[in-house]
Amino acid sequence: MADAQGLPFDDPEPDVVSPPPAPEGPISVGELTTRLKALVEGGFSRVDVEGQVSGFRPHSSGHLYFSLKDERSQIRAVMFRTDARRLTFRLEDGQHIVARGRISVYEVRGEYQIICDRLEPHGLGALQLAFDQLKRRLAAEGLFDAARKRPLPTLPRKIGVVTSRSGAALQDILRVLIARHPSAHIVVRDARVQGEGAGDDVARALRAITEVPGVDVVIVGRGGGSAEDLWAFNDEGLARAIAASPVPVISAVGHEVDFTIADFVADLRAATPSNAAELVVERADTFRNRIDRAIERLAAATRRALDSRRQRALRAETRLARYPTRIVLQQRDCQEYVLRMRHAQLDRLARARQRFEQLRRRIEARDVRRVTADWRLRLERMDGRLRQTGVARVRGAEARSRELAARLHALSPLAVLGRGYAVCWDDTRTSIIRSASSVSPGDAVRVTVAEGELRCTVTERIGER
Repeated sequence: MADAQGLPFDDPEPDVVSPPPAPEGPISVGELTTRLKALVEGGFSRVDVEGQVSGFRPHSSGHLYFSLKDERSQIRAVMFRTDARRLTFRLEDGQHIVARGRISVYEVRGEYQIICDRLEPHGLGALQLAFDQLKRRLAAEGLFDAARKRPLPTLPRKIGVVTSRSGAALQDILRVLIARHPSAHIVVRDARVQGEGAGDDVARALRAITEVPGVDVVIVGRGGGSAEDLWAFNDEGLARAIAASPVPVISAVGHEVDFTIADFVADLRAATPSNAAELVVERADTFRNRIDRAIERLAAATRRALDSRRQRALRAETRLARYPTRIVLQQRDCQEYVLRMRHAQLDRLARARQRFEQLRRRIEARDVRRVTADWRLRLERMDGRLRQTGVARVRGAEARSRELAARLHALSPLAVLGRGYAVCWDDTRTSIIRSASSVSPGDAVRVTVAEGELRCTVTERIGER
């Protein structure tokens, strides 16, 4: 053995020694210590000690060294590696615990200590304490943050399930998934969900199922049970595996009143396994109802468009009726256009209905996101065609504008001047001189020619009337 605060004990379970008979005369320190050791260890073979943990120091060998104290005294304590592995909570300074074990005397220093084989939190179950410790630690790391929760896919094509193949939870999940989404591909990964090592087994199964190509979401869970039965889902390794999952994870453990660490880390918590299946898929008839409502809206919009165009045609006919024979041909053309428009609208509505029926059939066999992408591509193409049509119309308008400008230029007085004519104004350029009698010799006049203007003085009037 070694000091309870120093090296590990070499002999964790020494044999109880009977006290030797009292010798005559003085005895050595070692002999006294040996006799005390026999008395103490023989009188306290099993003892439960309540106290507060102090000076806790785990050793690299796996042994745990600490002291138990109260307001009056303290005693050193040790728990060896074999027993320490069975602890369900983390030992920390300041914890109030009950230590069960035997009293031993370390002869080298003449000190006594308690060798513990079991530790329990005072007033709080070991499982509850372990749960609270792990919950606080993972919450501090941000594993429970709402910001890291991912939304579930709208209509997943491949659904993973991690649970026991022999459990009722799997049958509940499969029953709901098959009823609500029969076309879904379900991948099941068997895992132990109860007992020692079950948490590691569920974590391995989760990592394996997320590596299956095409898995959109994973359900992890089991049916109800006691806190000990559900303890596998409070495993730290499983919690970190859920947080590291590349796809959303739904935790479905026990009943609605049961909460585990997996529930807090998962992207979504379900009250029961069957509720998890209800959350992960949406009824197929919901999509059919959406399609039917879309058809109704399209039909209503088409009827409104036809009524609007019919009213416009009637107003146009009313306006045309005000004018007599000179617009008879236009009225006939207008009626013909109305008929053609009605036939085109009906034909377009029929094509739209046919296209909608095709889309409704295709949407059940294809992913909604792909259909959305195809429609987006078609809209981009239509937008390109619309842009091309707009450019063509702008170019046509520009050509028409140039043609009108040329015609306007041909009728402009400036064009007449270009053929050699001139315009004579008075000196103030406020009136045009049309008669020689309106000026006198010596008057200043202005003469506008094709390029520029001349300022002249009248020297003689010729051809005066």
